[in-house]
Amino acid sequence: MTGSLSGKRILLVIGGGIAAYKVLDLARRLKERGARLRAVMTAAAQRFVTPLSLGALTGERVFTDLFDLTDEQDVGHIRLARDADLVVVAPATADLLAKMAGGHADDLASTCLLATTAPVMVLPAMNPTMWAAPATRRNVATLLADGVTVVGPAVGAMAERGEAGVGRLVEPMEAVAAIEAFFAAAETPRPLAGRRVLITSGPTHEPIDPVRYIANRSSGRQGHAIAAAAARAGAEVVLVSGPVTIPDPAGVAVVRVETAREMLAAVEAALPVDVAVMAAAVADWRVATAADAKIKKDGSGAVPGLALTENPDILRTVGHHVARPRLVIGFAAETNDVIANGTAKLARKGADVIVANDVSPAGGVMGGTRNTVHILSAAGVEDWPTMDKDAVAERLVALIAARLGDLG
Repeated sequence: MTGSLSGKRILLVIGGGIAAYKVLDLARRLKERGARLRAVMTAAAQRFVTPLSLGALTGERVFTDLFDLTDEQDVGHIRLARDADLVVVAPATADLLAKMAGGHADDLASTCLLATTAPVMVLPAMNPTMWAAPATRRNVATLLADGVTVVGPAVGAMAERGEAGVGRLVEPMEAVAAIEAFFAAAETPRPLAGRRVLITSGPTHEPIDPVRYIANRSSGRQGHAIAAAAARAGAEVVLVSGPVTIPDPAGVAVVRVETAREMLAAVEAALPVDVAVMAAAVADWRVATAADAKIKKDGSGAVPGLALTENPDILRTVGHHVARPRLVIGFAAETNDVIANGTAKLARKGADVIVANDVSPAGGVMGGTRNTVHILSAAGVEDWPTMDKDAVAERLVALIAARLGDLG
């Protein structure tokens, strides 16, 4: 059979979650594209789908038991772990992620994952509260640092009634696309291999009181797209993200922050890096003293005064830092005089490149999927056409690779 995955050996590791039913469709889609599939199921996974169903779709026996006498006569778990071009864990439950991060090997699935020398891709799926839990975030950070590719989770409704948020398994075709992209990237040049890239993304939230804050309309899509493109180009990427509702990019270490001061601290902690891309829409001001309790109306009609103070300038700090990256790229989100304001920012901030764009409400850039940018540098102005934010990210990463190549 020919196809985009023809001859690729993929080991599916199925975890125990309701989303396991989607893996049946994923297996079918992978087989349609020519992949050679083998599958391992945890005991919990077998409560949701049967080995018989999965075996019918993979065309192979499904493995479930670490102590199967026939298989283990030739150390079957080692053979399974090594005879793969890619190991895909789906759904990657909180428990399975914890086992992987901790190096546990108490069943066939976790033993194969510990014994494999193949690249590993995990597709997390769990309740949003479990995904947001500090323990899960630590485990995911560990796996990313170990080189594991993380795809998803997606945003949407959960199996539990009334529950929604970040935690859904990505749809089968999204998983297929990620797997195809993985193999395509492995077979194409990686111009940022060996480079360390720091990216900021999203807005910041500056508290007024425990329930209110100052913010802006940034969705984080552009910064997250740049992080994903840099990772695909082979870079080690640290993404410092303000509060967003979009999924984390695959293959990226994410540090979540709320305020500008927290973002600055995370940025400085990530230095040194080769490249810094400051794409976050950081609030210029914060309330000088946030209230400890909700500010209440007193019935007089008087409006409470909010004394503002200036937030730290993260781009300027990085542009003049003792550990300044070799290449510093900033963003200028303007509503008028885009080129003039962006050019002034280039000189003032100590950046090598400013990506200037018009964020007037009529353009729909903030929160939207398309962007029109102008690349400002000492060499002048380069106007890019309106593109999808993913396309802007790919082109910007190509520019970064070229600039680093020129620097030697």
